[in-house]
Amino acid sequence: MHLTVEEALSIYPLSEAKLIAGSKGTRRIVKSINVMDAPDISDWIKEGEMLLTTAYLIKDNPEQASALLHKLNRRGSSGLGIKLGRFWETVPEALIAEAEELNFPLIELPFQFTFSDQMNGLFRAELARSTGALQSVLEKQRKLMRFALHPVRSRSLLESVSECVGHPLAVIGSRGELLFNNSPHSERELLGGWPWGNKNRKVRIGEEAGYRLPLLQGEECAGYLVFCSIDPLLLSMEESLFVQGAELIAYHIRSGAQDYFEQDLHREFGRQLRRCLKGDLSCIELAKAADAMDPGLLQGAFQFVLSDVTEAGELRQHELTRLKEEYVQHPELGKMQAFHLIVDEGLLSIYSGERLAPERFSGMIEACFDKLEISEGCYPRAAVSCRKSKPEEIREAFAEVKEAMRLTAHWNAGQQVAHYRQLELAMVLQQVPAEMMQKYCSRTLAGLLGREPEYVREMLHTLEAFLENDGHINETAKKLFIHRNTATYRMEKLSELLDVDFKKTDDLLRLQLAFLFRKMLERG
Repeated sequence: MHLTVEEALSIYPLSEAKLIAGSKGTRRIVKSINVMDAPDISDWIKEGEMLLTTAYLIKDNPEQASALLHKLNRRGSSGLGIKLGRFWETVPEALIAEAEELNFPLIELPFQFTFSDQMNGLFRAELARSTGALQSVLEKQRKLMRFALHPVRSRSLLESVSECVGHPLAVIGSRGELLFNNSPHSERELLGGWPWGNKNRKVRIGEEAGYRLPLLQGEECAGYLVFCSIDPLLLSMEESLFVQGAELIAYHIRSGAQDYFEQDLHREFGRQLRRCLKGDLSCIELAKAADAMDPGLLQGAFQFVLSDVTEAGELRQHELTRLKEEYVQHPELGKMQAFHLIVDEGLLSIYSGERLAPERFSGMIEACFDKLEISEGCYPRAAVSCRKSKPEEIREAFAEVKEAMRLTAHWNAGQQVAHYRQLELAMVLQQVPAEMMQKYCSRTLAGLLGREPEYVREMLHTLEAFLENDGHINETAKKLFIHRNTATYRMEKLSELLDVDFKKTDDLLRLQLAFLFRKMLERG
């Protein structure tokens, strides 16, 4: 029997009784009923037991009645019912006052009902309640079994288990990070007493009871499942249900069917990243969330990459998803610490850890573009931010890739991957008047521009390739598909015509600026 005193007093014929003291103790649990038939009955009373008496043994001894009351309270008795009309007409006021002070339920039992009437009424009510609770648990087990046999993949496993079991739940990772929570409790309440052992335990969560189970994969604990808002009185019946739910979740993780923890954690981090980029969440808070999902992602140096597929129309979302898969499966990019999220601007990727040369990084991204075999008419392109070292620079990195993506079509036509660093100088020089740009280009390239048009085009193309490859002859020759000696001869001729020394930084900067102005003038 697991009724509260308050519930017991609502069951006929005990409903005809009267609670005369201890109203604050009516939440005590009535586990059993006993009848007083011996002087030392209080020595045998168990916790949660309610004692019924006619007051025969205490009718002439107020001190003994008081001692009985105190002893019952110390032993955890749920209450004392006194049948009036035979030995006591009324309960002494002093005893009522003591019971009230102790918050110990004291009940006047009606004379017309026997003790067996009272007990039978409670037992029948408890039987009906237990039977109903058992049927409910069995129905939940059937729902859980049906779900296990035919899982609904379109919904979260955790949400479905919560619905089948009929209790909100939370999942805690093996490092103490909150991975999933559909209960009303805060993370602080759920993580009380961390770290935990690998045993099933009834726990206190806020003002409610909960049940915590480890999610075991062999001997290794992959996390913890916490069922919230449980009724401690029904725990013995529902415990097997909770265990089955935990085993179901652990099985799906172990079998590799789908990494639900990572899915839910990535989904939550994606929501927080969107909030941060809109300014609704601080960069520091986002960095903490990133550390819980993938330690170190935003704690060291990192770069943003924004990829998009132009002219894709309705297929854009599908193509971006395919591109994300190519990034993840790339033999080098896939090994880097990364997070990918499709946003309004395209596919946003965060890469941290190893520092890569811009040319190498671009080559990896372009390799993914080539492997994608994108639909005809769709043009993949990407923008890469400068390398950042602090979480506070998250929004700055996002602004850089958006700006680089906007300008790449204007300044780097035909180039698939643009680095913000490469476009930065162009953005600084946007305010220079076109007339001044024209004069500068004419003056800097005067020694070459007066030659035959075909020769001028060939030599300008060679010079541009040389500057783009940071003055490396071998790389320039590879890009132009000519022999190294041919590239060397051309550069020596250009040095003579333009009166420059390619070993001097100033001369290289002047030429780079001239080519940048030429691009700006060509595009208006």
